[in-house]
Parts: sequence; structure tokens; C-alpha cells
Amino acid sequence: MYMKLEVVVLPVSDVDRAKAFYEAAGFRLDIDKSAGADFRAVHLTPPGSECSVMFGTGLTPAEPGSVQGLYLAVLDIEEARAELIARGIEVSEVFHDAGGLLFHGHAGGDTTHLLEGQGRLAGLHPERASYGSFATFSDPDGNGWVLQEIKQRFPGR
Repeated sequence: MYMKLEVVVLPVSDVDRAKAFYEAAGFRLDIDKSAGADFRAVHLTPPGSECSVMFGTGLTPAEPGSVQGLYLAVLDIEEARAELIARGIEVSEVFHDAGGLLFHGHAGGDTTHLLEGQGRLAGLHPERASYGSFATFSDPDGNGWVLQEIKQRFPGR
């Protein structure tokens, strides 16, 4: 069976503010359609991604800011972080896991690891291992994003 993640729906409180944020972050605007006052869908795609985000009016009952741990894979985390900052996006410092894990859950923003007992150490992963270096940011509603440096994917990915 073949499946591919296509769209993630984000709950936001102000559609125009969210649209401006994601466009400033470099996401490509694909669709902005309305059907009356009760429905609007804004669809944007991160650079190089096959998966998009969608938000708007009448799309989800979820609370604005309740989506956490959205991962953006980047080839060079320092370069990606610098580009987002240059675009006006507030991004955490680069960090890696104190326990040496290369892949597990992080929430966005300033939230620490989702797995109990893990901590953050400042800077790049010591071996600059794929899946080992992270930075986080949040949209204006608090939906949390994680940049993860991946130079070489796990086999089969």
C-alpha cells in the first residue's frame, strides 16, 4: 500500500495573521478560497515539501495553537535557522539531546522534550549526525514547529 501525507490542518485564531506569518516564513501560497462568511481555506506549502498546511474558517474544531511537534526536515540547520530569522521568524537556538537520541518527539516553541527524562544541550549534535540537531519556532497562535537536520535518511526512507 502507498500512502503519502498531503495536508496538515492547523487551528488558528486569525486567518490573515497566520497567512502573513507562513508567507513570511517562505511557505508558498497554493490556495486562498472562501465560500461565504463561514468557510475559508488557506493552503500553503513549505519550500521543497510535498506536504502542505491548511488553515482557515470552518475547517477544524481544534483550539488555536494546539498542534505541536510539526517537523521540517532541513539539510543545514544553521542555514535554515538563519534564513527564518532573516525573514522575521523567532527561532530557538540550535540544540541536541542530552541523552544522545537521534530521533524522538519535541514539541515546538520553548517546550522541552516530550519524552520523560530527556534534556536539551546547546549547539549542534557533536557528530553532526542526521536526525540529531534541532531548533524550534511557533506560529502566532503557538502551533509548534521543529527544524530537524537530516543530511542522510535512515535506510528505506
